[in-house]
Amino acid sequence: MNSLVAEDVERHRATYRLEDQIGFILRQVGQRHAALFAAGIGSDLTPTQWAALSRLRDGPVSQNLLGRQTAMDAATVKGVIDRLTRRGLTETRPDPEDGRRLLVAITADGQRLVDGSLPNAVRITEDTLAPLSDRERKLLIDLLRRLR
Repeated sequence: MNSLVAEDVERHRATYRLEDQIGFILRQVGQRHAALFAAGIGSDLTPTQWAALSRLRDGPVSQNLLGRQTAMDAATVKGVIDRLTRRGLTETRPDPEDGRRLLVAITADGQRLVDGSLPNAVRITEDTLAPLSDRERKLLIDLLRRLR
């Protein structure tokens, strides 16, 4: 190792603290939020399943578009929809505008589940952000959106 690289490593070794790294902090916040989600929504739905059902309240969409709208890759959204469909919470039907494409829709049972869970979903967000003032909450959300 040359002396410039060694100096750089030493400088970083002296200043790097895991607990100050954004990825570490985001993972901890994510774990806290996941625990609140599991307690509030229950173990019957994963966050990705909730995202799909929540989005499908607005109407049927293609699986591809649903994946984009919920930040899931194609394989993940397919697995999520397959599991929700097996549970009778979603269904697929031909797109009337393009018979080659299937639309994913929420079923009546899925809609009832979402409607019954919405108060808890709102509370989960409130509990996650509880340590922050209203101004800090808005700022945090705005900053995180910029990092997407």
